Amino acid sequence: MKVAIIHDYLNQYGGAEKVLEAMHEIWPEAPIFTLFYDPKKMPPHFQKWDIRVSPISNLPFGTSHYRVYLPLMPAAIERFNLSDYDLVISSSSAYAKGVLIHKGCLHFCYCHTPTRYLWSDTFDYIENLSGFEKYFKKILPVLLTYLRIWDENASKRPDYFIANSRFVGERIKKYYHRESEVIYPPVEIDKFYISPKIENYFLLVSRFRPYKKIDLAINVFNELGIPLKIIGTGNDKYLKKIAGPNIEFLGNLTDEEKAKYFSKAQALIHPQEEDFGITPLEAMASGRPVIAYRAGGALETIVEGLTGEFFYPQTKKALAKVVSSFEVKKYDPQKIRDYAQKFSKERFKGELINFINKRIKK
Repeated sequence: MKVAIIHDYLNQYGGAEKVLEAMHEIWPEAPIFTLFYDPKKMPPHFQKWDIRVSPISNLPFGTSHYRVYLPLMPAAIERFNLSDYDLVISSSSAYAKGVLIHKGCLHFCYCHTPTRYLWSDTFDYIENLSGFEKYFKKILPVLLTYLRIWDENASKRPDYFIANSRFVGERIKKYYHRESEVIYPPVEIDKFYISPKIENYFLLVSRFRPYKKIDLAINVFNELGIPLKIIGTGNDKYLKKIAGPNIEFLGNLTDEEKAKYFSKAQALIHPQEEDFGITPLEAMASGRPVIAYRAGGALETIVEGLTGEFFYPQTKKALAKVVSSFEVKKYDPQKIRDYAQKFSKERFKGELINFINKRIKK
């Protein structure tokens, strides 16, 4: 059986790309079809894979300012010729689910979320455009309407949907009117460890996007004067401008460096609503509790009092109250890590293989 894997784009390394890595481990011979690929922004081992890109990858600024080419993306994803494949697995939060397949092929879509900027986050997406992209604000709503129509039609193409959380499963049903099976994403538990020494800082790990609410955390820790270390990359000009001397930006770290900071933190700060959220589970794999906004995927991974605490609503006052009263000694690092084992990579691979094999045999 010939297998193809489809992924939206490869220009950042996050939770979706960790899912892709696990898929590639299951089907190492399968080519990866993607709209565009920037090797400089991806781990070196991706260069050993059979990655096939669309023409968008060769256009000027095709990987850096890809939003300019949004109108071309539906046609680009449909251009991939998958007629030689019997099984297609798409890893999608946007366009990958829209590939065209032949009658005898089965298509399984692992959906990270229905396309955020077309459905749940449209107005925030438009409002937060920056740089030269902000000049497209007036015409963008018309384009997004066209893309929304395509996206709904494309959602009918997969034979089966797999959601990365119950939260996303509800979104799939709401926007795409499709049922889905929940298989939680993989966490590489073995990359993390419990440290015998906990230091005096809290940790935040995130890409610098407006919906990640990093500014909320910075404002709270500025007010409390408690040390906060931030791991991540993106447009940090504004965040660094508002950060006080107790806030440290560590940039993009290696897995080994990241594991060290996880293991010694008082707790991870998770101020955003995520579709699932692998980062909190990486903290738990390090035996560290999580202080999270009570919404989204965090409700499915954090057990209050055992692996972390919630704050609500998403305000400075609510987060400050939980941080200022946080008692690190009441948490058992080994119990936290044991809980995280339920989300291991091997568990993910086994569940995905079993789900697909059962449907193939029907």
